[in-house]
Amino acid sequence: MPVLVGFVPTPEGRAALRRAIAECHLRDTRLIVVNSEYRSAELTSDDPSDSEVRSAAAELGVSEPEFEVHRLHDAYEPADHVLAVAEETEAELIVIGLRRRTPVGKLILGGSAQRILLDASCPVLAVKVDQRAGREDVTLGGTGSRSQPAQGSA
Repeated sequence: MPVLVGFVPTPEGRAALRRAIAECHLRDTRLIVVNSEYRSAELTSDDPSDSEVRSAAAELGVSEPEFEVHRLHDAYEPADHVLAVAEETEAELIVIGLRRRTPVGKLILGGSAQRILLDASCPVLAVKVDQRAGREDVTLGGTGSRSQPAQGSA
C-alpha cells in the first residue's frame, strides 16, 4: 500500500514531500503525489511534482521511490481530491504539510488539513516546516535508518 502526499510547491508542501519520501524509504513502498494546486488559466508551466520528488530524494540521500502524480488543476477543495485518491489507491498513510494561520484565515479559506485529518480512513502525518535556523525537517542517513538528532538538539 502506498504513501500519499498532498503537495503544492511551497515550503510546507516540500516539507511534507520530504517526509513522505522518507516514509516510503522506511516502509519500502511507492509514493503517490497529489497536486491540487489552484492555478490561473494563463499559467502554462509544467507540473513541478516530478522534479520536486527527484530533488527531495537527492537531498535525503535516498533512492528515488517509485511514484505517480495525480494532478487536478484548479482544485477548489484540495481535501476532496486528496481523500478520493487515498481511497482509490488504498493508501496506508497520508502526509500533509501544515502552516500557521490566523483564526480568521481558517474561517475564510477553509480547513483542508483539518478535513483530511478528520475524514481520512488511514493514518495522517501532519508536518510543519522546521523554522529553527540551519535545521532540516527530515534527514536520513545513507544506511536507510532514521538519523539521530544533531548534538545539542532536543
